[in-house]
Amino acid sequence: MNPFPSSTTSPVSPAPAPAPPAPRGGRFARLPALAGRGFIPLGLFARLPLAMLTVGALTLVTAVSGSYAVGGAAAGAVGIGSALGAPVLGALADRLGQRPVLLVSALLNTAAVAALILAAYLVPGGPDLADAVPVLAAAFAAGASCPQVGPLARVRWMALSSDGGGAGRPGDLDTALSYESTADEITFVLGPALVGILASLVSPWLPLALAGALTLTLVPAFAVHPTHRSVPRTPARDRRAAPARQRPAPGQRVAGFAAVGLPVLAMVCMGTFFGSTQTSLSSFAAGFATAELAGLLYAVMGLSSAAAALSVAYWPASVSVHVRWLACAALMAGLAALLLLPATALPMILVLLVLGLPVGPLMVTVFAIGGMVAPEGKLGTVMTALASGIVAGTAVGSSLAGRLAQDQGYSTAFLVPVCAAGALFLLGAAAAVVLRRRAARAAA
Repeated sequence: MNPFPSSTTSPVSPAPAPAPPAPRGGRFARLPALAGRGFIPLGLFARLPLAMLTVGALTLVTAVSGSYAVGGAAAGAVGIGSALGAPVLGALADRLGQRPVLLVSALLNTAAVAALILAAYLVPGGPDLADAVPVLAAAFAAGASCPQVGPLARVRWMALSSDGGGAGRPGDLDTALSYESTADEITFVLGPALVGILASLVSPWLPLALAGALTLTLVPAFAVHPTHRSVPRTPARDRRAAPARQRPAPGQRVAGFAAVGLPVLAMVCMGTFFGSTQTSLSSFAAGFATAELAGLLYAVMGLSSAAAALSVAYWPASVSVHVRWLACAALMAGLAALLLLPATALPMILVLLVLGLPVGPLMVTVFAIGGMVAPEGKLGTVMTALASGIVAGTAVGSSLAGRLAQDQGYSTAFLVPVCAAGALFLLGAAAAVVLRRRAARAAA
């Protein structure tokens, strides 16, 4: 429509068109309007294989080899591969676009998972890690090639909620990131549970086979979903062709590195909190029941964290992201100290229920800050680096808490999540300083 009045019309400017009515159902009803109805369930189930992979490798290799050491090493290889491979896939997605990277990684990951199943049955039984090198190599390849659906979905939401065409609205990004954190929590509770059910009722190879089948079908569908067009790619030649006057000075590069590094370190601490809590709960549960009860106890915290993450969409916009970080981390550190008190299951359930409340909002906040400070054209790199920080931290937390639990008991092991939560608060204070200086430089 021509916005200017013609010679035959009145010179009075036309009244602005009324804003479209908000969809029924509240803020979360905006998400299907932004991305389409099929995107939400597709993105939810396409990330399920990642949640099944580590536990599935542990279950299969332990069952076939008869060695917890070999099984644990295979699970560790998956984690290391994912932590190293995720930022690489994110950088490739920034440069080449999400669609080709996701399609290729889906094929490679399916082949790696199939190789892991075959290698597990071909490796001689026993605790000798030297004989398990083919299994460990396949497990590493499966982790490194695993499609990073969750981080790349966040990149799409960030692009959609800031659409210059007017589709995005204030608050859409917080709503989308709240949903994404909840989706992560749901899949990382559902994935291990699904592995346990299928392995115990049918066969230990079935969970990994199902994960491969889901990757081969759902990830390509996610890759070609129309939302991928909303994310611009930044080829390397475009970055090299940028004028020198647009490139940051050395001091600005250091500040930019610090702005990105703090959220990544925070996610390492978050992963340390997760891994140490789960390992400490295994030692705690073994004292009066079985270690398998730890999964159900840990799920309590995951469910309350998921519910609290959804609430971030309704928090007032006047509460800045660094205030949210500090408040949630302080509450998390205080509540984590309560883990030292229970001696039976019921009090521990209550502690975990309230402990999960600040966890989800803190994850939403850190991902939001990561999107704010990501350099232009590197949003996928930063989002996948945040996700890989959680994976790496989980391995660190599990190792530290496992050693303390074995040597000094679960009470001492619970000090690891307490310290991790305290470190999150300190990183939040540093991030607040960096963000304020960044805003001051932008204003200047």
